[in-house]
Amino acid sequence: MLLFSILGLNVSAQEIKTLSGKVIAITDGDTFKLLTQDSTQIKIRVANIDCPEKKQPFYQKAKQFTSEAIFSKNVTLKILKNDRYGRFVAEVIYNDSLELGHQLVKNGYAWHFIKYSNDPQLTTLENQAREKKLGLWSDPEAIAPWEWRSRKKQKASKE
Repeated sequence: MLLFSILGLNVSAQEIKTLSGKVIAITDGDTFKLLTQDSTQIKIRVANIDCPEKKQPFYQKAKQFTSEAIFSKNVTLKILKNDRYGRFVAEVIYNDSLELGHQLVKNGYAWHFIKYSNDPQLTTLENQAREKKLGLWSDPEAIAPWEWRSRKKQKASKE
């Protein structure tokens, strides 16, 4: 069982419900750093979605959207788990009621990451963004980040 010792808490992921803090850095569209109330810095991965990777189209716009939405703001996290990179995977609430993952998908800056999520609202929001050709959906050849990463690994293994 993975413990959240980084925060000085001796509880499992299942026992942590929420955590609040100030966003101090944006890594990319779905990853950022949070400064907790006890001045601990932690890395957060937005749950249930996947934004374009660094060399993909719309990477910068997804990062900019996230920055404008949450940078230097206080947010509340609903922590779901820790990932293999040591980040907290969480739903991110900002401006009192907006969920960052939902807003990224709604505006066409992220895919619903169905491998890890069965959120019907995200499916609906993605379908609406596709129909309206918002953000990355304006590109008829948009490639999901998980497919892009897979192709990149395959290419690297052939070299």
